[in-house]
Amino acid sequence: MREQFIPQKVGNRSGMTGKNRSGPAPQRPVRRGRASSGESAGRAGRRRRTALNYVPLIFKLSLVVCAGVLLFAGYRAAASASLFQLRTVEIQGTARASADAVQMIVRRDVASTGVWQADLKEIGAHLERLLWVRSAVVTRVLPDGIRVRITERVPRAVVRLSTGRFAWVDDDAVLLGEMKPADEMPPFFLRGWNEDDSEAARGENSDRVRKYLELRRLWDGAGLSERVSEVNLIDVRDVRAQLAGDDSQIEVRLGSQDLGKRLKQALEVLDEQRKTARGSFISYVDVTQGKRAIVGFVSGAHAISEGQPGTEGKRQEQDAATRTELKERTGKREGKAREKEKREETNRNRAG
Repeated sequence: MREQFIPQKVGNRSGMTGKNRSGPAPQRPVRRGRASSGESAGRAGRRRRTALNYVPLIFKLSLVVCAGVLLFAGYRAAASASLFQLRTVEIQGTARASADAVQMIVRRDVASTGVWQADLKEIGAHLERLLWVRSAVVTRVLPDGIRVRITERVPRAVVRLSTGRFAWVDDDAVLLGEMKPADEMPPFFLRGWNEDDSEAARGENSDRVRKYLELRRLWDGAGLSERVSEVNLIDVRDVRAQLAGDDSQIEVRLGSQDLGKRLKQALEVLDEQRKTARGSFISYVDVTQGKRAIVGFVSGAHAISEGQPGTEGKRQEQDAATRTELKERTGKREGKAREKEKREETNRNRAG
């Protein structure tokens, strides 16, 4: 027996009322105005939540700024407080430099700032302008002190100035002041200093100091320094040494090379020539050629060179000519002096 399925009719035709109808309720269209107002409200809520998230960050930044201002104000107050006003200046390393001048500069530079705010580099630069000060290291000794460590310039040579005065110089060719009687005498002096205030002059003088120290090292090692009074370094490529003691009128021309060997050679030649009759008339010894020495003799207005090829007879003739010329010059001077006296006596008689 088959079951029959009778579908239920929909609508009023089935006899059912609207109240008894089953199924979904009819949908009504949503108005656009209401939807827009809801979205705006959502956006406003999100903005409020975002703004609230930034509130702690702004608060933190404000606290940092306030703390910075307070710290700066406290720093200024502390720096200007009497606690940091300079009271003591500790100075180390001054032997020739003036400790009073160092202290005066430090107190002047720190007076307006106090120890806490003092510009240490600027103070050091001011101190390095002092005579004998090569470098200055300045440090704070809180709360009220400044420590200064001075490195002085080391005198290395004594130069003869155009005024005839003698002054110390250091490795940097800086003039350090006049040599004092109590200072230790150097083995020999330096001559030919350029006294112009220019970079070129400072460069030339630096070369002269280096050459002087080289000569001193060579001649001290060979035991020759005591024979030299001063070295002429107007041209460092034409070195000339003025001898000391009984040979002070004699100049040794050395040139630019083998300066220790050449000085020794010149002194040996000089010592041999001193034993001859012409020894007292020697004016210079030239060893610039290296292999041989040329000895110059005073004879009027010119010099006679030794070391050229010649015989012993020629040398004796030169000796005799030198002595004769000197006697003639001496006689002429005496005759002129007598004539002058006679003229003066005649003039006095006429006036009387």
